[in-house]
Amino acid sequence: MKVLVINAGSSSLKYQLFDMTDENVLCSGIVERIGLDGSRLVHKLNGQKHVKEQSVKDHRVALKIVLEILTDKTYGVIDSMKEIDAVGHRVVHGGETFSGSVLIDEKVMKALEDNIELAPLHNPPNIMGIKAAKELLPDVPHVGTFDTAFHQTLPKKAYLYAIPLRYYEKYKIRRYGFHGTSHFYVSRRTAEILGKPIEELKIITCHIGNGSSVAAVKYGKSVDTSMGFTPLEGLVMGTRSGDLDPAIVTFLQEKEGLSYKEINNILNKESGAYGLSNGLSSDMRDIENAALEDHNEVAKLALDIYDYRIAKYVGAYAAAMNGVDAIAFTAGVGENSPYTRADVCSYLEFLGLKIDNAKNNIRGKEAIISTEDSKVKALVVPTNEELVIARDTQKIAQSIKK
Repeated sequence: MKVLVINAGSSSLKYQLFDMTDENVLCSGIVERIGLDGSRLVHKLNGQKHVKEQSVKDHRVALKIVLEILTDKTYGVIDSMKEIDAVGHRVVHGGETFSGSVLIDEKVMKALEDNIELAPLHNPPNIMGIKAAKELLPDVPHVGTFDTAFHQTLPKKAYLYAIPLRYYEKYKIRRYGFHGTSHFYVSRRTAEILGKPIEELKIITCHIGNGSSVAAVKYGKSVDTSMGFTPLEGLVMGTRSGDLDPAIVTFLQEKEGLSYKEINNILNKESGAYGLSNGLSSDMRDIENAALEDHNEVAKLALDIYDYRIAKYVGAYAAAMNGVDAIAFTAGVGENSPYTRADVCSYLEFLGLKIDNAKNNIRGKEAIISTEDSKVKALVVPTNEELVIARDTQKIAQSIKK
């Protein structure tokens, strides 16, 4: 079975084509700047990139370009679109409606429309991508996998906010959490690496990148996570503030005469490591280089705060689960920054965690980085959200055929 995985953003469309016989990625790529000047296709095949610049007015055109390159005589990997057996779609927000991947039908589309107010920046492009795919590939199953689904196992004590209950009942204001597909994959891969059933493990997964979140995974289920009603809550991120006193919002609005949109822009796009470093960069590679190589004190402070917040959440989730067996680092920074991993773990020695510096000196590779006698294991586990989507899509598509 061949499964096409699609991740539609507001101005981009990422794709991977899987051969599920051996879960091999046949090709991948992205259509960038949809609806904007300078739009282009970047297609990756056999370690090589093929770039094609052309006008892309909407997601339907973008997907049409993708399907054309998949069947191209020079850069393609299939002879015709009939070889695509199913399509898996990444959807950011499923609200309380979805606790797992589902076959996309009219009821599901209606639910996605209803959840737009919970994810106004993400769900609309996801919906556009699904509609385009269903139009161009009408005869195959389309499956939706939701970033929020894995966190639907959170107990009420973890997902409710201490505001009048009527706002949850009326508007569904609660902790939803995100990066669920990544936390799901990484927690299960961690159990496999350790050679133990996930049902017996307490794992803290740290998805650390430009957008970051930590999750407490107890016996295979998410019981708490740092992102909340939106992806703004929790850790210090590239440009997002993470946790802060809510009164700061009204204080700044009054003092600076800011509108809701302006304050929202500040907290989402001008804060985090970018704001703490006085606009030096939102990329933690730049922050880390400036701090450690150039001895930039502002960058070092931003890096310290970034790592400290991660350690605080890991400590809190160890308490929430009444123990922890393993801590797994993933995503851009988690997979590629030995410094951040070591710095975070330096706060956690009270748990019996010991880092092996030689083992930790890796980037983008799967490994156990703690010492042999460490009571808590620390690991680097590169995430693979697309594979989770492909597996779920295959499973649902096969169940339909039966």
